[in-house]
Amino acid sequence: MALRWSIWALPVFLALPGEAADLRGHGGPVRAIVATADGRIATASFDTTIIRWVPARGVAETVLRGHEGAVNALIALPDGGYASAGEDRRILLWPREGHVPRATLEGHEAPIAGLALSLDGTEIASASWDGTIRVWPLAGGTPRVIDAHKGNVNAVAYLPDGTLASAGYDGQLILHKGTDAPRIIEIGVPLNALVRAGDELAVAAADGQLRLVNPVTGAIAALPIAEVPIVALAASPDGRIIGAAGFRGALALVDRPARNIQRRMSGPAFPLWSLAFSPDGREVLTGGADRLVRRWVVATGEPVNPVLAEAPEARVQALANHPGAEVFKACGACHTLSPDDGNRAGPTLHGVMGRKVGTAEGYAYSPALLDKPIIWSRETIARLFEIGPNAMLPGTKMPEQVVNRAEDREALVDFIEKATR
Repeated sequence: MALRWSIWALPVFLALPGEAADLRGHGGPVRAIVATADGRIATASFDTTIIRWVPARGVAETVLRGHEGAVNALIALPDGGYASAGEDRRILLWPREGHVPRATLEGHEAPIAGLALSLDGTEIASASWDGTIRVWPLAGGTPRVIDAHKGNVNAVAYLPDGTLASAGYDGQLILHKGTDAPRIIEIGVPLNALVRAGDELAVAAADGQLRLVNPVTGAIAALPIAEVPIVALAASPDGRIIGAAGFRGALALVDRPARNIQRRMSGPAFPLWSLAFSPDGREVLTGGADRLVRRWVVATGEPVNPVLAEAPEARVQALANHPGAEVFKACGACHTLSPDDGNRAGPTLHGVMGRKVGTAEGYAYSPALLDKPIIWSRETIARLFEIGPNAMLPGTKMPEQVVNRAEDREALVDFIEKATR
């Protein structure tokens, strides 16, 4: 069965420091990765946040909050900022520095699944499940609305001559150029992702096949990749290799000119939502449902860093057998325990006991938490997980979690107290 909710994560090319760590900090699937030539990396997630990273340390530098739902797409802008879009139907334009969007673009009537920046840097295109594409001038003004698909539009990409390509659930790859009539290339199955590679367009489909399309002739070559939908694509800097990720974690590297699979990578067996190649083509990065951004060696298929276990941080290995360590696993997606690891999607818990709500250094809290007269203690943390974050902290962005059993709450609180001293 095809997936109506399949989405596209934008491919990017980045230079990573030799000592770069896997990026661990989102509280939900990583839906998009963006990096720039100066070494900055940003990611977007189902947890509603965008994180700017310190790549060499693998820690969050800044957590950007502004969306009211999953962030499905993220692109870099010419001024060093970002554009993000997602489930809340809005596009937010972020400055290079700071926590507040400089502009909000609204008009879509359903979630936005994809973004693309024109090659001249003057406009961005957005693909939405409302069946339309909107082209937004970055200098301001009224967007151009393109209504050509029959259903969800999942991806957009620009060609060098300014042609805008779009792919949708209706199985159509459509080429839009100026005032010319749209050119429709029928694929015949729902399309989830789209990327330009060399002089071709690579299209990911719900039938598990990768289509390579010549935009001039309309010729199509199909390569079977997986038995499940392909949901993410990336192209190497020279356009010769295409990374294609399947819904169950299958990752294949395709030699585009040779029309064959060069290598299959063995990774986590759950969805990979985003891919990126390093500029030399030696590494590929993946982001997915395990909430991490991992690095892989293209030549060997091996991870650059060992796959992180779900155990507590190395600094608290002495507490590995503590009964609260198991309960804490869900918390570890967003919170660190030690002073060196910094903030993630949530603030660090180091020194949390006796700390007032909303006061962890360097963390951008929801405004509703800044005036809460609550001090974290064994009692208040236990209460948080008894009644849930929304009841105790109205306005919080923390995912709703409740620990139902009193003995589990007590174990969790004891573990947090001991691990964060």
